Amino acid sequence: MLQNMENMLKKAYNEKYAVPQFNINNLEWTRFILEECEQLRTPVILGVSEGAVKYKGGYKTVVDIAKGLIEHLEITIPVAIHLDHGTSYESCRDAIKAGFTSVMIDASTHPIEENVRITKSVVDYDKNVTVEAEVGAVGGEEDGIEKELAYAELEDAIKMVNESGVHFLAPALGSVHGPYKGEPKLDFIRMAKINNELNIPLVLHGASGIGDNLIKEAISNGVAKININTELQIAWSNAVREFLLENPNVYDPRKVIKSGEEALKKIVRDKVTLFGSAGEA
Repeated sequence: MLQNMENMLKKAYNEKYAVPQFNINNLEWTRFILEECEQLRTPVILGVSEGAVKYKGGYKTVVDIAKGLIEHLEITIPVAIHLDHGTSYESCRDAIKAGFTSVMIDASTHPIEENVRITKSVVDYDKNVTVEAEVGAVGGEEDGIEKELAYAELEDAIKMVNESGVHFLAPALGSVHGPYKGEPKLDFIRMAKINNELNIPLVLHGASGIGDNLIKEAISNGVAKININTELQIAWSNAVREFLLENPNVYDPRKVIKSGEEALKKIVRDKVTLFGSAGEA
């Protein structure tokens, strides 16, 4: 059964581990992730970008696929379905109406006052849905939209949480979407200050490619949700390319897509182990 992120992230925050968000791009990825997380007994967040929503046939289709797989596979772990980087009040509203249990409103391109106002409007829309917001700007490319990295200011983070009532915060602290060019530079001093002031679960975006030691330090500084997408995409596509080179006469799309299953599941296993969420369901 789908649920919002409140209980799973509060528990993770208090017990110093992180719940993984794995972005889903099709039915098969959703199945692979659910199967592996059930085996590992970890709560999981299925992240869906607006681009993935369009690709998969709309918000309701995304929810129906997740619900159908949870029932068919007899999934018993906590599962949230979360709109990743919703760009407007309207997109978040439509996701919630379709059955999304959690949404991220990303109004970080606006001045902080407007960011807070838009975020509060989403929080007020449905009190049964958890809401995540971004302060500062996570760099890199997300769904074809390029953003320059802008580190979150402590004052803005406090203002966002106090005035909007948002449940979780994704402060931009040096991570970026997509492959890293050089070494990630996370600002742990700023992260610790934000964590100490706010005392709510923090979210780390752009975690693909960040070293294990940095991930563990982030978790110790209040990060209770970590998003993984790029590493899944790279692992799956590399496995599929290798399969097609070795099997040039295969044309069944089911076999092609499934050829990346084990590579994708290995990333899921590795991240769940690193984040410390195995056995927490």
